[in-house]
Amino acid sequence: MSDGFQVRGVNHLALVCRDMAATVDFYEGVLGMPLVKTIELGGGEQGSGGGQHFFFDCGNGDSLAFFWFADAPPAAPGVASPAAMPGEGDFRTAHGSMNHVAFDVDPADIDGYVERLRDADVACTEVMNHDDSEWGVAAGPDGPGSTVFVRSIYFMDPDGIQLEFAAWTRDLGPEDVHHTPARVTD
Repeated sequence: MSDGFQVRGVNHLALVCRDMAATVDFYEGVLGMPLVKTIELGGGEQGSGGGQHFFFDCGNGDSLAFFWFADAPPAAPGVASPAAMPGEGDFRTAHGSMNHVAFDVDPADIDGYVERLRDADVACTEVMNHDDSEWGVAAGPDGPGSTVFVRSIYFMDPDGIQLEFAAWTRDLGPEDVHHTPARVTD
């Protein structure tokens, strides 16, 4: 990538919340992501009414940020966000939407995170073992001929934003890129 931009990772991902106090309680209180920057937005452009923009440290110098707008449109599950978690219903979203945010976690910790989330009254999936099988999920993380590449737990924040704890189980290589990209046909 010598001719491309020298991107070093994600600076921040900015999402929109309905209730900033509930967002701070969840991300800082439940998930343990420190609140590192807060901004009060002014009157806004074209009468938008202002709002807030808060940043949480999600590790490795990256931030997860939230806007709160006084006059934001309501959530649109099944369009702009998933209506359900994987394995529990339709998790497809519209073109141009954000489906979920995955946080990298240590593979040694992921099994215990289901109980920790549920102890905090956060509904979540069991650990899912994503592999290269027809259905994309294996019964267990390993075994003869296992192709599991990541283990995941899915859950939602107070606004229905789908989140994931993801733990890579192996290094990915050129052999992991073998599908032809889908193309729109009219």
